[in-house]
Amino acid sequence: MNDNKVLGLRITLVYALVLLFGAAIAVKLFTIQLAEGDKWRAKAVNVATAMRSVQSERGHIFSDDGRLLATSVPEYEIRMDMRADGLTDALFNANLDSLAWGLSKLFGDRSMQDLRRELIDARERGERYHLLRRRCDHEQLKALRELPLFRLGRHRSGLIADKRMVRIRPFGRLASRTVGYLLRDSTTIGLEAGYAPWLQGISGKRLERRLTGGVWMPVDGGEGQDPVPGSDVHTTIDMNLQDVADAALEAQLRKNGAHHGCVVVMETKTGYIKAISNLTQLDDSTYDEVYNYAIGASTEPGSTFKTAALMVAMDDGLVTPDQIVDTRGGKKKYYDRVMRDSHDEGYGLITVQRALEVSSNTGISQAIDKAYKGNPAKFVEGLRRLGFGSTLGLRIPGEGLPVLRGPEDKKLWSGTSLPWMSIGYEVGETPLRMLTFYNAIANGGKMVQPQFVSSITREGKTIEMFPPVTLNDHICSDATLEKLHRMLEGVVDSGTAVNLRSAHFSIAGKTGTAQIASDKAGYKVNGVSYQASFVGYFPADAPRYTCIVVVSSPSMRGVYGNVVAGPVFREIADKIYSNRLEMQTLVAQADTVHRTPVSFGGNRADLLTVMSRLDIPAVAQGDGEWASTQATDSNVVIAERSVPPAGTGMVPNVLGMGLRDAMYILENQGLRVRLSGSGMVKRQSPAPGSRSVKGTTVTLELAI
Repeated sequence: MNDNKVLGLRITLVYALVLLFGAAIAVKLFTIQLAEGDKWRAKAVNVATAMRSVQSERGHIFSDDGRLLATSVPEYEIRMDMRADGLTDALFNANLDSLAWGLSKLFGDRSMQDLRRELIDARERGERYHLLRRRCDHEQLKALRELPLFRLGRHRSGLIADKRMVRIRPFGRLASRTVGYLLRDSTTIGLEAGYAPWLQGISGKRLERRLTGGVWMPVDGGEGQDPVPGSDVHTTIDMNLQDVADAALEAQLRKNGAHHGCVVVMETKTGYIKAISNLTQLDDSTYDEVYNYAIGASTEPGSTFKTAALMVAMDDGLVTPDQIVDTRGGKKKYYDRVMRDSHDEGYGLITVQRALEVSSNTGISQAIDKAYKGNPAKFVEGLRRLGFGSTLGLRIPGEGLPVLRGPEDKKLWSGTSLPWMSIGYEVGETPLRMLTFYNAIANGGKMVQPQFVSSITREGKTIEMFPPVTLNDHICSDATLEKLHRMLEGVVDSGTAVNLRSAHFSIAGKTGTAQIASDKAGYKVNGVSYQASFVGYFPADAPRYTCIVVVSSPSMRGVYGNVVAGPVFREIADKIYSNRLEMQTLVAQADTVHRTPVSFGGNRADLLTVMSRLDIPAVAQGDGEWASTQATDSNVVIAERSVPPAGTGMVPNVLGMGLRDAMYILENQGLRVRLSGSGMVKRQSPAPGSRSVKGTTVTLELAI
């Protein structure tokens, strides 16, 4: 066969193969489009659309009187479908300039020219889900829908507003680390984390379409399932007291140049936390809540731990309050370490009770060392029976891990461990654990668990209650408890906390000053960081509240618990006393001419007139129309009281007022009044600050 014939045969074969391949493609296309068309179209839809999760509305967190501590508000992501069916070129071009101008004026983050160019470019690219604004609140959305083009509706303008719920705290920093946060990555802290199973609700589902670039857009009229809102959490926190505690703590931190501090107020019988504040000094010298020291910081408590050491020893029958100890000139050497008292010369020969009252390190340590030197494990076991060395089992995550070593810890235990533990070193406990211990002393020996939440509700109905939880029915014998009550009252009456004595009610407690071992503690005084504290309860004869104050790394004015932490305790106690009439009793004054009676709050001008006519010394603060009064040893302080203007929808605070003034204020707000008793307003319901409408009935309980 010649070359030409071979070449022709090859060409013919190629043409045949091409025709055969083309025929196969045609058959396959025919099969896909007709025979298998429904199958592949269904798969395409499944790939482009999917059922995606829809965020549920999180439950509210309330204070004990119903005020919102955390709630969810809508936030919108604003997008635009540049290929919306009704958005013609003519319509787009006619509204372009006015829309760009309106967007620039509304949000103020970009110029009209930049927005105009952005809209044109997005239109040319045919974007179906163009982002205009990532975070837009409800009021901005209302204004947005009135802009040119967007007022025509979604079909003609392409406007898309994707709603999501964000968390806000109306009271700002007040108890913010305890109430907690819900971060954008769904991380939670505080009560938001501990009570998430109730708060978070159940997510819903909706049909969405995936666009170019992996962006998902809701399908109009698509199927789905509505989310179920979360339940509401009702805390034990008293926001009026919380405000007082926070302000008192910040003032004292500033005064002493302290790095951080915390304060917690607990209701003695129940263990309910009424106030908790944690403040840290920031780089700009302001203070904010950035860490929950009360719950999370396990540090050496110092002298407040001496009470626990003595409780164990007295209950074991190895130490008595009237036992004599020699403070040895304020120095005592244990092996190669020297322990010192804050009082350089010591206190000479004193009783154990006096050693606690003046917080003598050498006195307390010698009593404990003598009692347990031959069996230190018994001492440590006694501390563990009191709950030390274990966590409190809080629902709030992040509780600090305690430190309580024993002789079994061969590498860490030494001959000096026992005396140093007796004065609050070589142990680690959180402020909340120390508060829980002192609260048990105040509560007749019953230790109750600290609690931050009283109930859970859904749609106004209670679905779960959190009653007080007992951790230990009796932490020590009644005899030991009675002795410790006298000793702790002595700390305030004639000991290190004598500056906290009150003319109106008795206080019992213990001061503490500890050197902080960590180099990260903050400011230092003479190269050493200190932690000052005071923990106690009041009234001492019938305790209602227990409170702890801890101030870390003060750099000015002193380092001791009585002068650094004590004033915060005193201010909080005074405030509670002045606002809880059931705690008040008439105090007879030696001076019959200027005896200070129980004084009512009310109209400021009237109060000044009455004080003048009765020849009662008065100190006026502020110039508002309404005032509160507080009797001191020598006069009556008339302080300005805030009363909301009529029409605000808030129940005014008339506690402590006389009936005439209370009724005037309430009826001026359009509220009805129901009365019981006589005298000044002792209780009111609904609570001050609650939301109200015209005609709401406010019940007032009066008493002298």
